[in-house]
Amino acid sequence: MNDSSWTIALDATYSVGGNLSGVGVYSREILEALPAAHPDTKFLLCYRPHRYLRAPATESSNVRKRLLWGGSPRSMDLFHGLNQRLDRRHRRAVTTFHDLFVLTGEYSTPEFRQRFADQARQAAERADLIIAVSEFTACQVHDLLKVERSRLRVIAHGVRVPAISGGAAEREPMILFVGAIQKRKNVERLVEAFERTPAEWKLVLAGSMGFGADRVLQAIERSPRRMDIEITGYVADDELERLYRRASIFAFPSLDEGFGIPVLEAMARGLPVLTSDRSALPEVAGDAALLVDPADTEAIAAGLCRLIADEGLRSNLSRKGRERSAVYTWERASQATWDVYCELLGTRS
Repeated sequence: MNDSSWTIALDATYSVGGNLSGVGVYSREILEALPAAHPDTKFLLCYRPHRYLRAPATESSNVRKRLLWGGSPRSMDLFHGLNQRLDRRHRRAVTTFHDLFVLTGEYSTPEFRQRFADQARQAAERADLIIAVSEFTACQVHDLLKVERSRLRVIAHGVRVPAISGGAAEREPMILFVGAIQKRKNVERLVEAFERTPAEWKLVLAGSMGFGADRVLQAIERSPRRMDIEITGYVADDELERLYRRASIFAFPSLDEGFGIPVLEAMARGLPVLTSDRSALPEVAGDAALLVDPADTEAIAAGLCRLIADEGLRSNLSRKGRERSAVYTWERASQATWDVYCELLGTRS
């Protein structure tokens, strides 16, 4: 069988919505890239009922939109679950695992943890091959879900830098964090660490509220620097772009990440990055970021103050960050995903 006769179905549910998370960005990019690169292959973009009517109309001749079905149609050669979820068995199936933090820490409600655990175990058992977005996540899938390494393929996320009109914005004495305001992202310690920085600096927290946000808000309210801290809520792409261009330092001291797209986004825009020395973040950042112990508030504070005081270090990390982020493209991720399809379908009897 050649690829011109294949029909590939993907769970496109997570690509729909105005406030896309990392999983949503990944879904959107893969769903755009694959049909464009393989016009002779038929793609079925499948949506769960609550998202189907909100899904955009398809514009490509090789793409069809449909409800996520109860069974596998005969015409489908392979199903790809884009978010570690396979509700039923398929003749050939791939699933992407982004992280397993729900299983390793108190970062969600017990109800969500149980539902996530059940879905993750079912997806791991039902998939023929599993895509992990980092080596760290692959190790977690192997260790926690007992998936043999022979079924795991590591494909990193990409980053896209939009073209900007006009001149570059002038950098301000601003530390930027992008992500959900939640316990796992370690924002409470970031707020406390920010209190040690010089008085003229500001901290901007860009993201929607998540699990444990009440503690973060309480920390901000009692902070002696509360007038220097701004919470934007979720921001649209244009406003986020302006924040990336205005900030002088990007701080992302998360406690657990399966990948960490905001780190790459900041690097691609020339922002020097401070991030954690654990989970997938050292793997993504390499030597192009200042790594700190996220459980140590003093270490975060010392890292921020070092970046503020050392313009040469900021310049060096800015250069290294641009170079490193250039390696992570969605085109490469899409091609590697296609290779997984070929590997699986090439062995069909």
